[in-house]
Parts: sequence; C-alpha cells; structure tokens
Amino acid sequence: MTALAMLTRPGLRVAQGLLSVALLGAAVAVVAATDATWGWVAATAMAPDVALLPGIGRGLARGQLHPRAVPLYNALHRPAGPIVLMALASLGIVGAGPAAAALAWGFHIAMDRAAGYGLRTRDGLQRS
Repeated sequence: MTALAMLTRPGLRVAQGLLSVALLGAAVAVVAATDATWGWVAATAMAPDVALLPGIGRGLARGQLHPRAVPLYNALHRPAGPIVLMALASLGIVGAGPAAAALAWGFHIAMDRAAGYGLRTRDGLQRS
C-alpha cells in the first residue's frame, strides 16, 4: 500500500492544502525570479472556474452544475493539464509565464481538493 493510499480523507485534505501552499509559493518564486508577470498567476489561479459559468441553469439542485458544463469543469480540474504545461516549461518549450501559470493552475486544483471539492459526476453533482 502506498503512503498516499494510507492517508485518511482528512489527512489527504491536509496534504492537498500543503501542496497548494507549496505550488503557490513556487508560482510566486517563478514570477519574482523571471520576467513572468503576475497576470499569468492571477488568471490561471482563477481560470478553472470559468467552467462554472456554462453550468448555471434552472432546475438544478444546490451545488449542481448543468451537465453541459461537466466535461469542461472536469478537464480543467484534473492535474494532467498543469503537469503537461510544467513539463513543456521544464523542457524550455514554453517560457516562465506558462511555468508560473502551470503552478497557479495546480494551486487551484490542490486548493479545491483541500476544501473538499472534486470532480463532478455526469449529472453535475460532486463526486463523493
């Protein structure tokens, strides 16, 4: 059994919270040490939640997204996106701005998990 699998749900949320702090700190360090701007960090720290806008609709339960928004919401809240972007930055394919963006995007995902928010089911409800 892996160390991650042995964590309890509260322990996992604490770990996600610590990860979010580390990712935000790394994003700040990248901006401070390079020519990246704060706009990269601010925009991508908030950008995953743009998927909430098409999820607004009538007749939905409290906290439920409209099913049309679920694929976008789930795609923007998976760690694969920021990991790929950071890999491209690490390889020198993209610059410091996208590296800061990847870290801020990862921060958003980790902070959501620490707060108890995860991916959505097909009908737009939080997965348990």
